[in-house]
Amino acid sequence: MIKQDIILIGGGGHCRSVIDVIELENKYTIAGIVVNDLPKGSYILGYEVIGCDDDLEVLHEKYKNAIVTVGQIRSNHIRVKLFRKLKEIGYVLPIVVSPLAYVSRYAKVGEGTVVMHQALLNANVQVGENCIINTKALLEHDVTVEDHCHIATAAVVNGGTIVRENSFFGSNAVSKETIEVRGFIKAGSIVK
Repeated sequence: MIKQDIILIGGGGHCRSVIDVIELENKYTIAGIVVNDLPKGSYILGYEVIGCDDDLEVLHEKYKNAIVTVGQIRSNHIRVKLFRKLKEIGYVLPIVVSPLAYVSRYAKVGEGTVVMHQALLNANVQVGENCIINTKALLEHDVTVEDHCHIATAAVVNGGTIVRENSFFGSNAVSKETIEVRGFIKAGSIVK
C-alpha cells in the first residue's frame, strides 16, 4: 500500500497524540505541521513545521490531505474555523483511527474525526465531522455525537445518548442512557 502525505494543523499536545496515532495506523506519511506560534524549520516530535495558517492555500498545491490537530477544551472555535477553511480550500480531511481502538463495522465516523487509542465505538454509533474521540472513551450502542465535539479521555457515553454539536464531554464523565447532552460537561460529571 502506498501511503499518502498528510499535514497536521496545530502543534500542541493534541498534535503530539495524533502523531502517535497516525504513525501506528501507518496509512499516511506526515509531511509537516502547520502552526502559528513556531517558526518554519522548527520540529515537533521529529516533524518539521512547514508553515502557518496563512500558508494553507499554497501548501494545498503540494499536499491534498490535512487534519486539524488543535485540541478542544473550553471552546472549539479554532478547530471549527480551521476545519471549514481546509474544506473551503479543497483539502481532503480523512478519518484517523488508532489500530488500538475498536470501531464497530456498524458505526459511522465523519470526516476529519480522530479516534484515539483504546476508544470503543459500539454498534450503530454515529460520530460527526471534526470530532475528537479521545483515549479510552466509550461510545455505547446507538450513541450519536454531532459535528465538532470532543469526547475526552475515559468518558462513558451510554446507549442512545445524543451529544449535540460543538459539545465537550469531559474526562471520566458518564451519561445516563437515552438523554441529550450539550455544551460543556466537566470532568467526572454524572449526566442524568
